[in-house]
Amino acid sequence: MAQLGAIAVWKNFKENPEKTIAQYKEALSVGYTLSVPEIYEKAGIKFDFSQGYIQALMTFMMNELENL
Repeated sequence: MAQLGAIAVWKNFKENPEKTIAQYKEALSVGYTLSVPEIYEKAGIKFDFSQGYIQALMTFMMNELENL
């Protein structure tokens, strides 16, 4: 769960660094006062474990690895 969230944040950062940093800080600022899905939402990412979403994240990851 955490690894998928990290990959999603990384993907967002590559697309829009400033917005992603602001959203990440917002998610951190709420601490444990919200549920995990709500914290993910604050971070600008999905709490989604569907095959399609995971495939999209893995495609992003594979592309990043190929560019190393």
